[in-house]
Amino acid sequence: MTAAETPRLREMRWWDIEPVIALEKDLFPEDAWSRGMFWSELAHARGPSATRYYTVAECGGRLVGYAGLAASGDQGDVQTIAVARDHWGTGLGSRLLTELLRAATAFECAEVMLECRVDNVRAQKLYERFGFEPIGLRRGYYQPGNVDALVMRRTAAPGGDLAAAPESGLTAAPESGPGAGTASLTSPNDAQGTETHG
Repeated sequence: MTAAETPRLREMRWWDIEPVIALEKDLFPEDAWSRGMFWSELAHARGPSATRYYTVAECGGRLVGYAGLAASGDQGDVQTIAVARDHWGTGLGSRLLTELLRAATAFECAEVMLECRVDNVRAQKLYERFGFEPIGLRRGYYQPGNVDALVMRRTAAPGGDLAAAPESGLTAAPESGPGAGTASLTSPNDAQGTETHG
């Protein structure tokens, strides 16, 4: 992928719901979120009392990824991360997760939790590279397939920065587009097609 083809991350808005739903149905056909669920999440994502953060990745005029975080008190919860199949293995999943961890730091979260399908080993490896550790299991969490969810947690680094690179071989790399000059965690073996419907 050339620099011109690097997806640009930006805040998710209401007009993004339809293309997000299309990706959602392609990637998570058994437990895709509804329009109403995304509308509800976005309703809590703006203003001084916002408790949500949603971002999308655009490339060539099309949405190729999205991710969302909910914050409550000192805890963040990764609600969802998704990357279009033709962008798997490009580092986009890592960029989206980095963006959520930055948002968690801005929300002053001390830890971030997430749920991941037990059969989604690729996503689990991505989260582990970011310093998430398994802490439990939720039986039958993903319906209608009755698939268990692995619960994972990452605590803030000293100083409260959740976006700081964990000691796992990830390196900071410059990002293009909005926020250029800030760091983005990348890994050459980035796992894509992650699922975390919280």
